[in-house]
Amino acid sequence: MTAAEKAGLPVSRRQPAGPKSQQRVKEILQAGRDVFSEKGYERATTAEIAQRLGVSEATVFSYFRGKRELCARVIGDWYDEIIDAIEAGLPRDGNVRQQFAFIVRMHLRLMLVNGTDLCALVLSEGRARHHELSEALTELQRRYTAPLMRVLAQGQQSGAIRADMPLRLLRSMVFGPMEHVLWDATLANRQIDIEATADQLIDVLWAALTPAGIALGALQRFRVEVAEASRRYDEASAAASEANAEATGPASTARRDKSG
Repeated sequence: MTAAEKAGLPVSRRQPAGPKSQQRVKEILQAGRDVFSEKGYERATTAEIAQRLGVSEATVFSYFRGKRELCARVIGDWYDEIIDAIEAGLPRDGNVRQQFAFIVRMHLRLMLVNGTDLCALVLSEGRARHHELSEALTELQRRYTAPLMRVLAQGQQSGAIRADMPLRLLRSMVFGPMEHVLWDATLANRQIDIEATADQLIDVLWAALTPAGIALGALQRFRVEVAEASRRYDEASAAASEANAEATGPASTARRDKSG
């Protein structure tokens, strides 16, 4: 099942039954991705998509009801690719911060390395109020943000993330700054260092997500651990000095003389 279908969008007019039909759908979706990425939703036409494939517009309509359904499927498939990459790479054995950092970093990488044009499409036209695609994209984005929501929920349960705010606000607090970065990189066409920007975002966002006092508590625990390690070191040093004194004392000297 595709992301578009999971989001409750209408299924295609004609379901591809055989390999030839399945291949045709793939070709239409690829051409649609190219045209929507280049021209945006409003300026893209199914006629141009068909022209690029060398088929009639009727062929496109035999598989998709119209431009809205086709564009939603293109974006839905793209979301599926990103979700699959995040789910496959998420460090399940890592702590909450490590999982959170992975999601933020992958989000920026996948949006900006291979999907810049589609990212611009979603940001500029898909998010507009009362836009033809806005309802469909809202449902897709709920699926898309699910991995982050799970990590945030686990963090609240473990105490690693503040529990005094609802998850929906924490989600907005995370995706809001990332969206601003994406706006600058795509719509304003500013060059950014993706890895450095990801590191900065992770540090800033994690500090905001961390419960008040948790850093102080960690510092206090560190001080206790250091004091305990210092105490054990002093005891071990004193024991070693006593053992060395016994080994080099008068009795030890007498034993060496007698044996000689």
